[in-house]
Amino acid sequence: MLLRHTPAEITERKALAINPAKTCQPIGAMYAALGIHGCLPHSHGSQGCCAYHRSTLTRHYKEPVSASTSSFTEGASVFGGSANMLQAISNIFSVYNPEIIAVHTTCLSETIGDDLPQIKKKAQMEGKIPAGKHVISASTPSYAGSHVTGFSSMVTAMAGMAESTGKKNGKVNIIPGWVEPADMEEIKRLAGLMGVKSIVFPDTSGVLNGPLSGEYKMFPEGGTTVAELKATGDAVGTLALGDWCSGDAARYLDKEHKVPCKILDMPYGLAATDRFIDALRTMAGITVPDEVALERGQLVDLISDMHQYLYQKKVAIFGDPDQLIAMTEFLVSLDMQPIHIVTGTPGKKFEKRIKELTAGLGRPVNVKAKGDMFLLHQWIKQEPVDLLIGNTYGKYIARDEDLPFVRWGFPILDRQGHQYFPTVGYKGGLRLLEKILGELMDRKDRDDPESKFELVL
Repeated sequence: MLLRHTPAEITERKALAINPAKTCQPIGAMYAALGIHGCLPHSHGSQGCCAYHRSTLTRHYKEPVSASTSSFTEGASVFGGSANMLQAISNIFSVYNPEIIAVHTTCLSETIGDDLPQIKKKAQMEGKIPAGKHVISASTPSYAGSHVTGFSSMVTAMAGMAESTGKKNGKVNIIPGWVEPADMEEIKRLAGLMGVKSIVFPDTSGVLNGPLSGEYKMFPEGGTTVAELKATGDAVGTLALGDWCSGDAARYLDKEHKVPCKILDMPYGLAATDRFIDALRTMAGITVPDEVALERGQLVDLISDMHQYLYQKKVAIFGDPDQLIAMTEFLVSLDMQPIHIVTGTPGKKFEKRIKELTAGLGRPVNVKAKGDMFLLHQWIKQEPVDLLIGNTYGKYIARDEDLPFVRWGFPILDRQGHQYFPTVGYKGGLRLLEKILGELMDRKDRDDPESKFELVL
């Protein structure tokens, strides 16, 4: 049983994290790497680390996740893993023949101090990287940041492959951030509807939500190609969706290749999607077609029809910074009250942004970066809510407090569909709203069996 404390007592705990609302950097790096066509992620560390990262992604996406490892032993743990990685690069290209290897580090190799760029350079000098093949790397120590940080580092490494010819190709780079494969499909669909030529990277659509064809392929058909990654240096601009996940890569392309960037919130809900569509329109110099306006109108219609069931409902949400910022804005626009908000990723600017978004609620809001699930549970005990939104691990709080619970974010281990149904864009907004309304209506029907929950015209 959790004990009740005053809010001041709850926020004083600093030396201990209880059920942190995050996981480690290499998982994010591995997920990002899977968004490159023909890429084999490589974990520079022990077999156990790689197995955990693969299994977590497999459990969420319900697809087999392939990755290799440097397989550190006691000797490598003491003297460094350079020899292991050099052998691994040679073996991987000989046995699996990927287009590219994306290397990320673990706690062990980071503590030793292995220099990945130096090891890569040595591999090139020794001819272990075949002509036309590539190796990229990202430093991802698990004892700093979170899976979001690791994702950002690997996406920045992808941006490092960009090349400039001096001639613009008329395409817009879109860095979608950590979203589901279905969300990446939706982002590409919206860009296509508007007639915008785009390069989306990373792109896990077709990789982690592909069909069952009866034929095994080591490298699925989806993913951003190496040629497309190189072409990002000639794009007319970059749209980064989410500062934590995508901002660093966009700024790198701006600095190194003079590709102007605009950093937006993830397009969850109405206002954030409006800004994304407007940025696409402005950057590509086109007009918004009627099909997109129709989808927007449908979302506005559902919000208007169902407003009475959403009004003033208190919500607790947890997850990753970029997602929480956009979700908070969406909930506020629905006249709901997100009053307890927790992310495991550090960063004071997150707390500042949430405070800005919730300033109009006219009431105090609890928000914590580098927080944990125990803190969130204590806040809910202090002030109960009507709805909980977050990943699978929120089910224990929902069960203890008898709360309606919408699963959203990463990881979702005990439900299906998130890899196939988008929650970004206007169509995704309809999906999110349907899930929220479904939980609230189920609760009302349970509490009041006589309620028909029908609109009275």
